[in-house]
Amino acid sequence: MYTVVMPVKSDRSLDTAAYVAGLPDSETDVEVIVLNVFEEFEVTDETGVVRSKDLYEDATVPNSVTEVAEYLEDHDVDVTVRREHGDPVEEILRVSNEADADTIAIAGRRRSPTGKAIFGSVAQRVLLESDRPVTVMTSD
Repeated sequence: MYTVVMPVKSDRSLDTAAYVAGLPDSETDVEVIVLNVFEEFEVTDETGVVRSKDLYEDATVPNSVTEVAEYLEDHDVDVTVRREHGDPVEEILRVSNEADADTIAIAGRRRSPTGKAIFGSVAQRVLLESDRPVTVMTSD
């Protein structure tokens, strides 16, 4: 079985789902872990502290995750949905290692070098830090 970890944050991931569904023998030989990471944060203001761990629910996934999972299932691809809490890149790499994934397929977006430096890029960090093949799907 060929295992793909597919991080999903937004509806841009449908292009990535189409890529995965188009892999050879995807109906019989491909399993996909659709992964959503609830990013860890802590915010303090005059009313107190809000921590992401207090808001995190592992059973609740965004609509984009449901749409991607349904798309893959409609194309007869074996799908498991996972939701994790923490740093997105660390969780993507951890789940990929834990599942002994063959590849990571992730949606990306075009950014200027300045935009990458200021805002960072999960896809870029996954590319640089992963010891597995990574496919980045971009849309114009």
